[in-house]
Parts: sequence; C-alpha cells; structure tokens
Amino acid sequence: MDMSKEEYIRSLIDSLKDIKYIMPDDIPNIDLYMDQVTTFMDKHLTSSKRYSEDKLLTKTMINNYTKNELLPPPNKKKYTKEHMFLLIFIYYFKNILSISDIQSIFNPLTERYYGEGSKVKLEDIYEEIFRLEKEHTEAFTKDIIRKMTKAKESFADIDDQEDQDFLTMFSFICMLCFDVYMKKQIVEKLIDHSMTGDKKDRSKDVKEPVKKPDGKSEASKKTKE
Repeated sequence: MDMSKEEYIRSLIDSLKDIKYIMPDDIPNIDLYMDQVTTFMDKHLTSSKRYSEDKLLTKTMINNYTKNELLPPPNKKKYTKEHMFLLIFIYYFKNILSISDIQSIFNPLTERYYGEGSKVKLEDIYEEIFRLEKEHTEAFTKDIIRKMTKAKESFADIDDQEDQDFLTMFSFICMLCFDVYMKKQIVEKLIDHSMTGDKKDRSKDVKEPVKKPDGKSEASKKTKE
C-alpha cells in the first residue's frame, strides 16, 4: 500500500477517537420549536457530514418520523429533551436500518421509557449507551488496523505497484463493508426475533421520501401519475 494512503488511513482511524457526541448536558432544558431542533442538530453533528451541503435533519424528516410513530408528537409544536434523545438515536440508526426496523425498536422504547412516571429515564439510557460506545471505540480502532494489515498482505505477489496499491485498497474497503454487512444481518435478526412478535412484511417498509433534482419527492410524483 502506498505510504501516503496508509498515513491517510491511519489519520482517519486516529480521528475516530475525536468523534463528537451530543452530551446530555448540551441539550437545552427548555422545549424547542422545529427550527431550533434542526439548528441544534446541524451545529452539534456537523463533524459527521460527508459533504458540507449535506442536511443532517430536516423538517420533512422529523414530520415523517412523527407520522410513522418513531417519534411521539410534539407538545404545542415544541419538542422536549426526550424528543431530542430519540432524534439522535434515529440519526445514527437510519444510516443502517430501515424506518420499519427503527419502528420495531422505538415502539417498545417509547412505550416504556418516554414521559413522566417512567422508572428509567431516557436521559439515563442515552448516557449509558454512549458511555458503552466510547469504551468500544478503542477496540474498534484496533480492529480496523488489523484489517488494514491483512489488506496490505493481500496481492503481495503482484509486480505492478499501481495494481497492487489499487487491489490492496479494494481489499480493505471490502473487508470493512463485509464487517458492516454481517453486523447488519445480526441486528436485523435480533429485531425480528426480540422486538416484534410476528414476521415483518418487508414490502411494507416505510421509506423516507427521496428528493428529486426538481425538489419533488418520488412519493408525490407517483401520486400524481
């Protein structure tokens, strides 16, 4: 593997230790209007954007989560601190799971722990989950380094340096993708077995509206047709 690429990968691995999480104390203790929610999320999760123009959380997304019962309705158009914890979880889950699968996780979560009178507060759950994630970061970075080392050993018998560098990088990306794929398989089976009593109809999975270049969603376009 080209040294400049290896150095870049190592810098990416090192940067994982500096990933910014939204701490419970960062979230205002007052209820927020929709615009305040999206502004807050955009400010605190900017480092996770791939491109500067990416939208982390839009009004359409939040309304869609409420409509599909992932998120309890706001109180007089205001969102509580508990809403914020749920939205942060949704933000991370939606990159991996379908809206339907998130629904299966969130329905029992909100039924048991959302609102006053719950024995365990959502804030306590949030704190514990992210404590575990922070502990996991070190083991995760070590695993990525192991994968990079294995990738460097692959295609070592190829004479052409350019081909070897390309295929080594391809191997590394494939190993990372396969890792995500296997974990996703386990998560989906856990959801089907533990979070819902009956088999899920995948054909009814709720999808987030996909914006077309003209600003219209696929859903609205199909309705007109």
